Order: sequence, then C-alpha cells, then structure tokens
Amino acid sequence: MKKRRWKKIIALSLLFTFLGFNHIPAEPLPQDNPDESQKENEIEIEIEEPKNLYALSACLMDADSGRILFGKEEDVHRANASTTKIMTLIITLEHADLNEVVTFSDYAASQPDVQLNGASGEQFLLKDLCFSLMLESHNDSAVAIAEHVAGSVEAFAGLMNEKAAELGCMDTYFITPNGLDKEDENGFHGTTAADLARIMSYCINESPMKETFLEITQTPSYSFSNIERTRSYNCNNHNRFLTMMDGAISGKTGFTGNAGYCYVGALRRDDRTFVVALLGCGWPNNKNYKWADTKQLMQYGIDSFEKVNLLDLEIPKEAEYPLEIRGAKTEDYSRIKKAEVWCGTSGKQTENILLRKDECIEFKLERKQSLKAPVEEGTAVGTLKYMLNGQVVREEELVLKDSVPAWDYRYSCLRLVDLFSL
Repeated sequence: MKKRRWKKIIALSLLFTFLGFNHIPAEPLPQDNPDESQKENEIEIEIEEPKNLYALSACLMDADSGRILFGKEEDVHRANASTTKIMTLIITLEHADLNEVVTFSDYAASQPDVQLNGASGEQFLLKDLCFSLMLESHNDSAVAIAEHVAGSVEAFAGLMNEKAAELGCMDTYFITPNGLDKEDENGFHGTTAADLARIMSYCINESPMKETFLEITQTPSYSFSNIERTRSYNCNNHNRFLTMMDGAISGKTGFTGNAGYCYVGALRRDDRTFVVALLGCGWPNNKNYKWADTKQLMQYGIDSFEKVNLLDLEIPKEAEYPLEIRGAKTEDYSRIKKAEVWCGTSGKQTENILLRKDECIEFKLERKQSLKAPVEEGTAVGTLKYMLNGQVVREEELVLKDSVPAWDYRYSCLRLVDLFSL
C-alpha cells in the first residue's frame, strides 16, 4: 500500500513540475571573436574602375546573375541601332523553324542600306536570312524575317517588347526589327545599356535557343543562295571583338546617325561570363572607340571580379541556432525539446555571383526567439538576407526542421495512467 502511495506522489509531482515549470531559457548565442573580425576589416584592396570611356552609356554585366558590375548612364534610354538585331534573332529562333521559306515583300525590299538587296517576291531559307541579319546586319533581311514570323513589322515589334518586359527591361521600346531610327506616339526606338546587356545575357545563357544563337553570331563567314538558285550571297562577320580577346563568344555592332556607334558583346573566361553594352560610342570618324571601351570594360571585369557561391559562405550562427519551443511535449521529463532551423530557398534566386575583390557579402537576419507548442515541421520562423552594398542579392526563409507537439492535459492524463499502471 505504501509503495502505491509513493508512486502517486511521484507522478503528481512530475505532472505539476512540467505544467508549471516547463519553460527552459535558450542557451546564450555564441559570439564571434571580435579580434578576428577586426583583422579581416583591416585588409583593404584598391580597385581602379574604368575611366575616360568614349560611350555616352556603358554597362558591364555579370551574365550569370544579372548584376551590373560597372555602369555609366546605364539606365538612360537611347537609340541603339542594329544592336536591336540580337532581339530580332532570338525572337525568330524561338518562334519559327529555320527551314521555313521566306518571301521578300515590297516593303522589305525597300529598306535602306545596309541591305542584302533581296528583290520583291524573291525567296530564301529563314536560316540563311538569319546569317544575313547578324553577320552583315542587312536591314531588308530583318524586315523580311519579321513579316514572315509575325505577319507584320508591327506584330513582330510587339513580340520584341513582350520579351523585353519579360526580361525586366522596363526602359526598352522597340518599333523596328532592324534598329533604324524611328519614333511614334509611344516614344522612340531604343533601349538602355543595362537593358541591352540583359537581353544579350538572356540570348547566350537562358534562351532555349542559346546554342543556335551563339553558332550564328560566332560564324566568321557564310555563303548561301536564294531558293531559285539564281543568285548567290556571301556574308562576313563584322564583329571584330571575336578575335580581339580570348573568350569572346558573341556580339553585335550598330550605327545610325541618331544612335552613333553602338555595341553589345559577350566574353566567357574560366567560370565567368561578362557582357558589355555601349550606346553613343562616338560618331564618324570614330568607329574604333567601341572596341577600346569594350576591351577596357572586359579587362576590368576579368582582373577585378571573382565568382563566389553564396551557398558556400558561412552564415551567422544565430540563423541555425536551436529555437526554444515553450510548452513542448518531451519523452523523458528532463528537458524541453528544441527544433533546429535550417535555410531553405524559396523561388529562383542567385546562387553564384561575381564579387569585386574588395567587396564582401553581409547578412541581415530576422528570426523569432521562441514559439509556443505545438508547432509543425516547416513553420516559418524568419528570413536570412544576403546583402551586397545595401542591396539584397539572395533571400532565404528559415523554417522549423522538426514538428514539436504540445504538453497538454490529455497527454498529462495519459502519462499519469501509464505511471499508475506501473
């Protein structure tokens, strides 16, 4: 009888203990060593940015992340001449079969130089006209392609503007497929250096037709005939940058009286891909300014930036430190169960980014310190932001790794029954 009485006393004591005192403070968070942080901050690297550029607008972009590495009036809307044709080509590749036959219209045949001199009614393979478009920058080929793909130049321009908006190019407005100067009630044909770099980055990195785009824009020369085999044509690539620097992979020149000399080009070196876009880079007789600017910007990118995988960085200890769960049900009455938190990515975000050698990623952490049981696995408890120069380059959600049930009266009664049955 005494033995059973002592069991009851012990059981009730344990029950009251957990009902009244089951809140155990979280352990103190570990602190970083201030001496080590101070030593890291003492290391200073001086980087000289590009200067004395000829272009009115210039942009150097990391094609993989879309980060602008250097800009000069990169968000100013300007005429961009035949650099427009990179958009014309990618729209064509994504909407049509290159083996289709294209018939020149009267309007296409009437386009000004530079032109293929296709005659009204003359037919060509779409593939051949794409080489004419990109290697020789033929304006009549651009219009023939646009009319074939979309039915009219206006409809094709609609496709171009839809794609620009899809890519986040909010300061771009296309009217023509060849980039000739034109204006309507909505504004004038043009883009920004930043938007042009974004379009090129898409063409070489993201488009499902990127390999074909690169094949066409890298071809040194190309010969073809019309469908009737009555005339033959030879096209030579005017993108001199392809032979100027190791790793050059694509590019497009452009010129109109309003736009001046323009250029957009890409270079891939090791695991880094750079895109340079230039608008208003001199007027006759300064057609070589664009090559000087491009080389300076590309060399700056090669010398100054390194690729960093954000997922390899050491995140703040607080982000993964155990979270206190108040009122949690435990199995052994000796401690409060704590659920760990982990970093999970929500949505498509940057993992790799080019950092200048004097830059570093900083973290901004927002997380709860405790929760009340019960809690479910995957419950959001905070966010971890990767900051670069005050801008968020990646954001991760912190969630509970485990479910944690609550200590409630029903569970208490069940446990008491178990104890009394001993």
